[in-house]
Amino acid sequence: MRTIVKVVLGLAAAALVAMAALGVWLLGPTAAPSGEITAIPIEATLPQAEVIQPTEAESSSGEPAAAVGGAMTFELVQAETEARFLIDEILSGSPKTVIGVASQVAGQILIDPANPAATQMGPVTVNARTFATDNGNRNRAIQNAILQTGAFEFVTFTPKQLLGLPAGAAVGDTFTFQVVGDLQIKDQVSEVIFDVTVRVESETRLSGQARTTVAREQFGLGLIQTPPQVASVSPQVILELDFVAEAQ
Repeated sequence: MRTIVKVVLGLAAAALVAMAALGVWLLGPTAAPSGEITAIPIEATLPQAEVIQPTEAESSSGEPAAAVGGAMTFELVQAETEARFLIDEILSGSPKTVIGVASQVAGQILIDPANPAATQMGPVTVNARTFATDNGNRNRAIQNAILQTGAFEFVTFTPKQLLGLPAGAAVGDTFTFQVVGDLQIKDQVSEVIFDVTVRVESETRLSGQARTTVAREQFGLGLIQTPPQVASVSPQVILELDFVAEAQ
């Protein structure tokens, strides 16, 4: 009998230690951003011939290529740009939409005003360590257990194709298009398509929103440990980027 009691007490103690360790891991301090975020120069991500080199015909004519003479580099304005995720859960028996906002976002866009259809986008980088919701415990769980931002600081979207760009756009115009690219979260990469709306505020300033819906399983986030008060979490996540970009 004493042996059984000792075994039970030993298992209980081990369980308590494991739960304490898990609590420290889930709810312990989160990693701080390693520094200010900066955009990856778009020229370094595109084939040199598309951005810098004039065509043979243009070289012989002495006229510069449109991408050289007319293209402008726009960069996301960090103070006016934010990335968000939205996910539904059942919290204490009631539906709730959790919104997480990241304050560090960087990226560049190469635009020729005379030929908007030739627009090129560089990688968009989000510092996942800056994501914050309305609950500190949830923030720590997201940082430490779900996104593991201590090891994977950045979420990166690398555009591959822009679909439906207009042939022309004037100041005051609003237009829509799609961006196909690879989204990397932690060490998982999956192709996604963002629906984008852009408003031309001036010749040197753009604003808009990009939006898509992804499945958590696409990025190895299918299993999430939740506290007892959270009955369920949606398998789908909405990703949004509200942005302002200005010519450099």
